[in-house]
Amino acid sequence: MIITKQCRRLLDTCFLQRMIIRNESFSPKTAIILSKLTRFEYEQIRNHDMDDDELRTFLIDRGSDYHQLKQRHLRHVEIMSHVKEQLDLRGIKTQVIQRANYSSDSLKGVDLVLSAGGDGTFLLGASKIKNKSLPLIGVNTDPERSEGYLCLPRKYSLNFGKALDKLLSTDVRWLHRKRIRITMSGKHANDQPVQLLEQQLSSPELRFSEHIKEHELHHHQSNVAKDLPSRVLPILSLNDIFIGESLSARVSYYELSIDGAPKVEQKCSGITICTGTGSSSWHFNINSLQAQDIRHVLKITQSKTGLDIPYKDKDLVKCIYSKFNKSLYFSPTCPKMAFTVRDPVHTGIYRVIEPRGFATRVKIRSKMWDACLVIDGGVSFQFNDGAEALLEMHDEDMLKTAMLD
Repeated sequence: MIITKQCRRLLDTCFLQRMIIRNESFSPKTAIILSKLTRFEYEQIRNHDMDDDELRTFLIDRGSDYHQLKQRHLRHVEIMSHVKEQLDLRGIKTQVIQRANYSSDSLKGVDLVLSAGGDGTFLLGASKIKNKSLPLIGVNTDPERSEGYLCLPRKYSLNFGKALDKLLSTDVRWLHRKRIRITMSGKHANDQPVQLLEQQLSSPELRFSEHIKEHELHHHQSNVAKDLPSRVLPILSLNDIFIGESLSARVSYYELSIDGAPKVEQKCSGITICTGTGSSSWHFNINSLQAQDIRHVLKITQSKTGLDIPYKDKDLVKCIYSKFNKSLYFSPTCPKMAFTVRDPVHTGIYRVIEPRGFATRVKIRSKMWDACLVIDGGVSFQFNDGAEALLEMHDEDMLKTAMLD
């Protein structure tokens, strides 16, 4: 798990080629605010047959902090109202849209999209935007408990007017983030997506029994993908894509081709493909090293080489894992995707030579029986045996976002 010179050069090039535009005039006339669904609202919807007193008793009995959930909800409403007020004061016609009502039609005639919530709401906001000139700006409405990496700095949560003045006075850098386009072919190419939050609200997820064997649902591999149509999925990935069996205890099985190389069969716990924006999320958490890992490696190195390596030196250990972990991040404007094979299976038949790397083109064909392709943790498509996905980046799919300070 090292960063090669080739990868390092790639990352350096990406940082040098950041697509940041400064001093661009910005005078929106219309805007929408996409509001997140707070946990308090979520519980109200799931338990719609309860009144307030019954809901409070139910949540307290379950071990949830009812009063904290309600306070966080009120805080969200307060910040969202503040954002709308500041927009109204500057003559920007603004409409608040709940996430359940957000669609491509919501963007017609709109000059600015604001997400009121956290990173999840920001990703939802991005999912419907196809116009690379339409900016998306995130406001963190839970700054005490949420990092909100994709949102404006926390200090603007209750001082959005200052942020808005910066935007309108061109005191801003516009960052065009690369996104991943997915072309699906073969089985499930025309399936409708599943909104994971809506699925949670409607009913518990039901899966096939574990005792069903793989071969009972597998089909013969005779040109299935070639005989069925393909389509570009209606959602672009700003963060990351997960492909694998829906039941985490099952092994994921697929064919993988990187940048046109011959297909290889792999078995693992699923594969993730991310953008530079998503490199600080799942990609980082899968690949990051801890102090324990470094101490163990240094200790083995000492025993094998006979060198006096101070593997117990905390400062040295911290320096090594910090430097490695920082190398996992790369620019949101980088034209490369990073892929990670989770828990690769190594046998005489299946072997993953490079479990992590960069690619401009990723092609995956499913050999699974209850699998999914999940975009940004929010939308899922079936991806069972015979389905094929092509992942690429295109300049016209970039997302315009703002950077302050």
